[in-house]
Amino acid sequence: MDGIKTIKVGLLGCGTVGGGVAIVLNENREDITRRSGCRIEIAKVLLRNAADPNEIVRKYGLPVTDRIEDIVEDPDIQIVVELMGRIHPAKEYIEAALAHGKNVVTSNKDLIAEYGEELLGLAGKKGVDFQFEGSVGGGIPIIMPLKNCLAANRITSIMGIVNGTTNYMLTRMEKAKLPYAEALKEAQALGYAESDPTADVEGLDAARKIAILASIAFNMRIGLEDVHVEGIDQLEAIDVQYAADLGYAVKLLGIAKWYPKYGVSANVYPVMLPVHHPLASVNDVYNAIYINGDAVGEAMFLGRGAGRLPTASAVCGDIVDTARNLLHGATNRIGCTCYRDKQLCPPDKEMSPCYIRMQVQDKPGVLAAIAAAFGAQQVSLYNVIQKELPKPGQAEIVVVTNNISKLSLELSLQTLRVLPVVDKVCSVLRVEDPRLLQAGQD
Repeated sequence: MDGIKTIKVGLLGCGTVGGGVAIVLNENREDITRRSGCRIEIAKVLLRNAADPNEIVRKYGLPVTDRIEDIVEDPDIQIVVELMGRIHPAKEYIEAALAHGKNVVTSNKDLIAEYGEELLGLAGKKGVDFQFEGSVGGGIPIIMPLKNCLAANRITSIMGIVNGTTNYMLTRMEKAKLPYAEALKEAQALGYAESDPTADVEGLDAARKIAILASIAFNMRIGLEDVHVEGIDQLEAIDVQYAADLGYAVKLLGIAKWYPKYGVSANVYPVMLPVHHPLASVNDVYNAIYINGDAVGEAMFLGRGAGRLPTASAVCGDIVDTARNLLHGATNRIGCTCYRDKQLCPPDKEMSPCYIRMQVQDKPGVLAAIAAAFGAQQVSLYNVIQKELPKPGQAEIVVVTNNISKLSLELSLQTLRVLPVVDKVCSVLRVEDPRLLQAGQD
């Protein structure tokens, strides 16, 4: 392999994912060289404390610096890989790299969700690559399949389990019948959840990821502010068990749908899925993304959604792809694909069946009053279950509706909450069940 070209990489950060990238590029060096047609070499690593490099830096003898200028101004470095996390100073460092004509790879979901379009625009002006496969789904290939393999499709929906922490917790709540607090404590003890789990359990992490996926799938800029977000922090174990009794599994999903007449809806919330649905059997810390396209039909991508080596796999894939593009003079082949004006589906057109659990007075006429509240919004009921509670004179009613708009749901809930026979509306979950989807959905 004499005379083979070397592509030099500047690595910003060598923590969990950055260290994984160093491991993969060095341990799989020969195969990567043969597959890419060039040598890929880490030329320099940016560290906050260059005087105290970590074990991985020392193991592979990687040159270090604490000055971003040493990387972005180095004429020999052609690819800058940002793995520092957070938005600042990552954004400023990437902007500096692009300004100097460097190709950039990142796995920074926060940055992409907020500034992806802007950074892709800068890359386009410079004619360089800006790739971010690792920002969604860890090691699961999804960005490039959407931009390349599925480019001829009109995507109608995309939904995914894109947060391993919450998926582990929901698995434990279902299988071990753990209450929410115990499931969270267990996830933290195993290192799956941070000491501050807010971004995971309140759905913010998933929201950033579905914003990225929706932007690519529907070719319009969907920001975090366009995503309706509900987490699992209010979910009770009883709802998970009721769901199982009804033949469903509860998953925290990011869901984006295209309504041809009205535009795109983007949501994150706990969803009841039929147990036979492909996503329903994705358990523990695994992630999965399920896509519907007009040509491909249904397609699902499954794998580990986080971790050092899975995410490093996606990042290294982008590095190899960029190196190939450099080798053949083909950088910036796929730029920003958000060519459509933003069009968001209004609440009265966004449809989904729903599960609602209520505590009610155990007396005649209760079911009739509840049915009338839904009937006033033209909502039909698919299933109604009533169970006695230990407290005398109280019962619990579970209702599963057919397709209902977000607006009709809110109006129905407003009515239910003021009914004299309803003591409390305990929980509301969306249901993704084809059996409940009525004809005429737009």
